[in-house]
Parts: sequence; structure tokens; C-alpha cells
Amino acid sequence: MFLETLLATLLSAQAVPQSSAPAPAATVAQGAPAGAGKPLVTPSEAAKTPAPSGVNQAAPAQAPGKPASETKPAAKPATPMAPEVKTLVDRMQAFYEKTGDFRAGFKQDYKYKTFRRTQSSEGVVTYKKPGLMRWEYQTPSARTFVLAGNKIYAYDPAAQSLTVAGVDTSQLSASVTFLFGQGRLADEFAITKGACKDCKGTLLVLNPLKEEPRFKQVRLEVDPASAQVLKSTVVDPDGSENTISFVNLKTNVGLAADSFKLDVPDDTRVDDFTKQKKQ
Repeated sequence: MFLETLLATLLSAQAVPQSSAPAPAATVAQGAPAGAGKPLVTPSEAAKTPAPSGVNQAAPAQAPGKPASETKPAAKPATPMAPEVKTLVDRMQAFYEKTGDFRAGFKQDYKYKTFRRTQSSEGVVTYKKPGLMRWEYQTPSARTFVLAGNKIYAYDPAAQSLTVAGVDTSQLSASVTFLFGQGRLADEFAITKGACKDCKGTLLVLNPLKEEPRFKQVRLEVDPASAQVLKSTVVDPDGSENTISFVNLKTNVGLAADSFKLDVPDDTRVDDFTKQKKQ
């Protein structure tokens, strides 16, 4: 299903093979604009498309009757970053802090360890502060995901369905929020420089300082000249890898808030999981 994004992507739930049953999508966003008589952006059956890397599901609730000390393992002591790594991380965070919006093409490769296969997708991602994000999947099938406030909207034109789900943005990892100009990676990760023969940039390996149920590791390939992320890989607990490569990224292009509205046909089925069912 769609990863909560990215970065954007991020906010990510583990992807599900297309042959699997759909699962509710989860993503981060800021208030979706309302359309005249038509439902706007929402997460549809996102189970058919892996979510952008960097997005993660909310952490499990604390077990009842147990003190926080028993359910939340203590964080590992942070190891000081190497000077060259710290310089690049600081520049990378500064790059996204001064970015008001961006547009980029993306290619997503989700390597399923259990199924021993890779699912590839391509499309365009756009982002605008404070927290509007749109993932427009073009291949292998058209799908749109919009993050707005504490809701995510997913639209599947083939199924004529629009799904709306909520997400607790306070649970998002810094591996996602730094792309929004928020969160400090060094507060949550031990960051080292990795070896990579095929990388176009510098590979940063981020290992969580405390036990993280949503992912095992995050890898960021960073352009040493611009300090922007060229590729993001999230390693799931089962060893599957969700990789998103960004191309032709343009920043501060003046995106309009209306470009994040999702205008769908009147006969679209809407499943809104944010509304409480009446008893």
C-alpha cells in the first residue's frame, strides 16, 4: 500500500504485492482543499502501489498496564558524526529548510524479500509548505496520493474509488520530516558514510538510535554539490527495500495550493476512514 511520504516521501506503511488484498493507505499531509460538490484528495486502495520511501506508520500503542520504561527501549548513545558527514548532513537539512516547494520526477523500486521480486513505479511528486504533497503515479498504473494535514487521500481511477485516511503526524520519523524542513536527523539516527560504487552522490547510512518497529535502516544518497537527496531507501523490518530516486528536482517554483486538490468524477466511490461510525 501507499507509504505514508515521503518524503515526501514521506510516512510509510509496508507495501503489499498487487495480488494481495488492499489495505488502508497512510500518509502525511496538511488540510486537503475542498472541491465544489466533489470529493478531494484521498487515499484509495493504496495496497496496490508501494508508498514513497521515508513514510512510516504510527508507532504501536503502549501496552496497557506497563510503564513507559518497559515498552520504550532506551535510545543508544549517539556516536559523534565524522566531520565530513556532519557538514553534509547540516547542508542537506539547510537545503530543505529553505525549500518552499519542489517538483521532481521519481522512480520507485520496491524489493520484496519474501517474494524475491521487485515492483517498479514511476511518476511525479510535488510538495509545498506547510505540508502539502502529491504523488502522481503514471506507471505501471495511474494513481494519485495527496497528503494534506493529518489526512491522506488516494485516488484509483481504474477502480473509480477515493479513500481518505488519517495519520498522526507527531509519529513521523525525522527521516521524513527533514524533507519538510523539520526534524533533526542527528537526534534520531547514528549517521555514517557508506561505501557505494554505483552512487552518483554520497551515501549516508542512518541507523535508528532506539528500536524502531517501522524500519531497520534508512539510506540517503546525497548530491555533495547541492546537498539535495538523489535517492532514498527505507529497509523494512523484514529486509524488503523501498527505494525512490528523484530526477530533475526543481525547488521554489511557485506551486499553487490548488494544484494539490483532487478533482474526481461524481460517480467515484468514497471510503472515508476518518469519520466515526454512528453507534
